Amino acid sequence: MASPSALFDPELLRRYDVPGPRYTSYPTAPQFSPDFGEGDLREMAALSNGDPIPRPLSLYLHIPFCTSPCFYCGCNRIITRDKSRSEPYLTRLYREAALVASLFDRDRDVEQVHFGGGTPNFLTTAQIAEALDVLRRHFSFARGDRLDCSIELDPRFVTPDEIGELAAAGLNRASLGVQDFDPEVQRAVNRVQGVEQTMAVIDACRRHGMKSVNVDLIYGLPKQSLEGFSRTLDTVLRARPDRLAVYGYAHLPSLFRGQRQIDAADLPAPELKLGLLQRAIEKLGEAGYVYVGMDHFALPDDELARAQRSGDLHRNFMGYTTHAESDLIGLGVSAISHIGPSFSQNPRDIEGWEQAIDQGRLPVWRGMRLDEDDLIRADVIQSLMCHGQLEFDAIGRRHVIDFADYFRDALARMAPLRADGLVELDARGLRATSRGRLLLRIIAMCFDRYLSTAAAQETPRFSRTV
Repeated sequence: MASPSALFDPELLRRYDVPGPRYTSYPTAPQFSPDFGEGDLREMAALSNGDPIPRPLSLYLHIPFCTSPCFYCGCNRIITRDKSRSEPYLTRLYREAALVASLFDRDRDVEQVHFGGGTPNFLTTAQIAEALDVLRRHFSFARGDRLDCSIELDPRFVTPDEIGELAAAGLNRASLGVQDFDPEVQRAVNRVQGVEQTMAVIDACRRHGMKSVNVDLIYGLPKQSLEGFSRTLDTVLRARPDRLAVYGYAHLPSLFRGQRQIDAADLPAPELKLGLLQRAIEKLGEAGYVYVGMDHFALPDDELARAQRSGDLHRNFMGYTTHAESDLIGLGVSAISHIGPSFSQNPRDIEGWEQAIDQGRLPVWRGMRLDEDDLIRADVIQSLMCHGQLEFDAIGRRHVIDFADYFRDALARMAPLRADGLVELDARGLRATSRGRLLLRIIAMCFDRYLSTAAAQETPRFSRTV
């Protein structure tokens, strides 16, 4: 299942740099409907329990609080310095966990727990440990190496000693936000963060036995330069994290109010933004990292890289993961669940979520049941996003379809991509070339029945593909 490395082709990247989904799900969240409610979620959980082989569970906890706004951020967060807000939030989170846990058989092990945000380490280490203890009471946790327990950390607000406390509580993976170490860029996005404190956190994660450390970087931020971003890359690579995510900044001030603090004139020109991406790809490749896909790089012996080689890589709302066959349960404001052939999302506003919990209801705001066509296309898009290729006969057997006939229109839309050398296509299957690896979203969009490329270009809710 090994995919080709990513080849940087600036002319093609410019031409295909249009808005499009990131495909953390298919169908994507804009297709979710308020017609899907609490009763639907209960039904889907019961159906999931009836599977002959119990699927494991993944838990996502959304901690929305941040002490200060990072202007680039598009996450659902609440800016506050009032630490007392965490306690009532956790109390309701525990009630939600109890409500949701009652829907699932106890023989279904939790194999993955992830704290996301916001800033999860807005909570104290004692509160994070308490949250894990509460979850263990409500769910059956897998033992030993089968359990991945991860947390997103803001290195500005955690000490090396606290990393030890988190590890003792059961956290074994960490993802650190860096974005850029250039002081001018940091001031422009309201996130001043020192190199030494960040490196100390990475070192503490290793000393305390964390299985994996990820670092997030962003290209396309205001005031960025090739020289400054190169220094950031060199600094991070000296720490040799197991994984790196190098995201393209999506400037959508009409959707994310905090981004209105960024002066558009300070954003790098398209040529420079492409240059930043090229520099990242070159440096990470030279350092021995494997391009996993969609902004993600990993060392060759990392679990993500191994999963891609074995065909077991999966993609969901938490990004790339090795837990392909699990049902995802989202807890907290705005969290999304993926139970069987369904998606459901909690209210994005804290008041709506709190009200549902206080009334003893499952806080379902919207969602959708996937029909047969959704499931087929989700399988196709998952294969593309994780492995950059499709085997027509394998998909045909899984879904009892003739692939070429079923996807006649989608394959016809592939013609310009094939002509531009993004894909190789024959009677057996489709494969993204080295040129196409950086444009997997464009390839996947050909199979998305909810949008056309023309419509996507007019839709501000999606980030650009480069």
